[in-house]
Amino acid sequence: MNDALEHVVVQGLAEVGYDLVELRQGGTRTRPVLEVRIDRRDGEKVTVDDCARASRALEARLDDGSLVAERYVLQVSSPGERPLRTLAEWQRFVGRWANVLAPEAGGRFEAEIVGVDEEADGPVVTLRPERGEAKRIPLAAVKEARLAFRFQ
Repeated sequence: MNDALEHVVVQGLAEVGYDLVELRQGGTRTRPVLEVRIDRRDGEKVTVDDCARASRALEARLDDGSLVAERYVLQVSSPGERPLRTLAEWQRFVGRWANVLAPEAGGRFEAEIVGVDEEADGPVVTLRPERGEAKRIPLAAVKEARLAFRFQ
């Protein structure tokens, strides 16, 4: 991924109050496709209006530069099953459910994020599966995690 492009997208979204969740680049060299997944900073669900607002802000920046070909396609959407990558994201979503891949802790499972603690060896997340005891897992041992979609 082009760091300059990601920087422009992050700044463009920040100006209108959104966070970048994921940026993917596909398509061809002459017709690139940019997939941008956003999240609201207030924790509310992303709406179609949010996507349109973010899209307009990004188009203004992308049309102005030379980061992508003139005939690019921009797709802005909600995060869906949002990936959890940073300590701040784990802390933000305490109380929510996640699909987690942690081979050292039993493989792939779904659990509620109960808490995140800073330990001497690094951050540790406490996860409580629907059945069974809560598990304390070093974040370094988590290979992949995404917020799970669950009806409340």
